[in-house]
Amino acid sequence: MKYHQIPASLFIKNRKKFMAEMKPKSVAVFNSNDIYPVSADSTLPFAQHRDIFYLSGADQEESILLLCPDAPYEHLREILFLRETNEHIAIWEGEKLTKERATEVSGIKNIVWLKDFEKTLFEVMTYCDTIYVNTNEHYRSSVETETREDRFIKWWKAKYPAHQVAKSNPILQRLRSVKEQEELDLMQQACDITEKGFRRILGFTKPGVWEYEIEAELIHEFVRNRSKGFAYTPIIASGNNANVLHYIENNQQCKDGDLILFDVAAEYANYSSDLSRTIPVNGRFTDRQKAVYNAVLNVKNEATKMLTPGTLWKQYHIEVGKIMTSELLGLGLLDKADVQNEDPAWPAYKKYFMHGTSHHLGLDTHDYGLLHEPMQANMVFTVEPGIYIPAEKFGIRLEDNVVIQPTGEPFNLMRNIPIEAEEIETLMQSKV
Repeated sequence: MKYHQIPASLFIKNRKKFMAEMKPKSVAVFNSNDIYPVSADSTLPFAQHRDIFYLSGADQEESILLLCPDAPYEHLREILFLRETNEHIAIWEGEKLTKERATEVSGIKNIVWLKDFEKTLFEVMTYCDTIYVNTNEHYRSSVETETREDRFIKWWKAKYPAHQVAKSNPILQRLRSVKEQEELDLMQQACDITEKGFRRILGFTKPGVWEYEIEAELIHEFVRNRSKGFAYTPIIASGNNANVLHYIENNQQCKDGDLILFDVAAEYANYSSDLSRTIPVNGRFTDRQKAVYNAVLNVKNEATKMLTPGTLWKQYHIEVGKIMTSELLGLGLLDKADVQNEDPAWPAYKKYFMHGTSHHLGLDTHDYGLLHEPMQANMVFTVEPGIYIPAEKFGIRLEDNVVIQPTGEPFNLMRNIPIEAEEIETLMQSKV
């Protein structure tokens, strides 16, 4: 892995919190992700399932975590199963976790080769009444591919039909949404790497460059700072492309007088950052562009103040909508009649700002978190309002990542990334 080793104490704490929520006489099983094929013998790069990583730190394919806090023998309470390495694997694929190294990474004492999983699970199941299975219940999930977890659940149901089933996901939704300090430090590092990339492209961007050239500058800076790369598919949208919310082609030339909307950020140690900025191709905003820019910035700043413990996500978005409506009236994009006659189910401001303002952030870019429950300290949210004006051929989105504090305003993990229009103009003209 490119990243520095994470202290095993984090994963020990995470397992302890999870096991405290388990029913008596139960076992929980977590599977790694598959390596997905492309064609012939080609595969996509491996990306670990975030839940097994959160609980063990194991960042390797063909790994399984088993937790059974009430097992009568200590060695059965936490087990990490790994693919057994050998000289052939070492030559062709490189280093894999040894038992000793896996204990060092995870804090789990009992490391067992994967070939012994079924017989070990059988013993554990004789002591248990319930098994926790790890289904994907994220509110944005839309998965057509059968996963390693799916195959395990099918196999388990056929093998142990007399046992009760419980769900790991509701526990993990609550646990993963509230970050430990070690996690916040990793997310800060992801944001700091993102800052380096953004400052790099401020000095690179000029009329005539191509969106994909900017993408190349970003990936260069991210990887050279120990990131695997982008936390999500990058959006580098110049001109009217910014009005396509998920524009990812990044294949157009950037023209004098246009703006470029960036929604692009680095990961670090599987933790995500999530940045949006909008800059002028030639280094100077027009008066109209700056007016819209400052309106979006004001909405972001006012929305950020509302992210405090006890805030409800749904009500928060209603309040942000009121602020955005006021800004759009000031810009002449809405008039009073538009607001008076609006459909409450789709308010007038949605014509120019059609997406949400905030989502949880962490191991996933759209991270775990139960949106119907009040916000808590140490949750991390994005704040990302935007105004999109196809008729004027530009769109603006600004986004920071903030940590909810016990009292007062959130802490901005992206506080050092330029955002004021004048600062961006100065940096671009000085070529950073």
